[in-house]
Amino acid sequence: MNEDLRKLIAYRLDQAAETLDAARQLFTAGHHRDAVNRAYYAMFYCALALLASKGLGASKHSGVPSLLNRYFVKTGEVPLEDGRHLQEAFELRQSSDYREFVQITHGQAQETIAKAEVFLQHTEQALVDSEE
Repeated sequence: MNEDLRKLIAYRLDQAAETLDAARQLFTAGHHRDAVNRAYYAMFYCALALLASKGLGASKHSGVPSLLNRYFVKTGEVPLEDGRHLQEAFELRQSSDYREFVQITHGQAQETIAKAEVFLQHTEQALVDSEE
């Protein structure tokens, strides 16, 4: 893996960690919709880091889950649940950002953040494993 790719992956992981921290802060402040948005983006940045590790990218948000499933879930490099959780977070974020009168509950936000935390851990482990 070349140095530019390593830098991109590190950048995406930093983005994921920072965005996940923002999700936690927003959740604590009671901003559940925004917390879900940030938790989704934390997972999205993790997925971009994984895709970059194989020289892949996506031009649309909707393409990221399918690429993740094809190149990481089906190969067993990340758990099946991670693919599902990314898709669920994407759909919840889409719904809360673009549909009228959608309310995100405390529980939905808490669960999405917890899934994003696990997603980040799995991403970091998959990247370490791919270096071996």
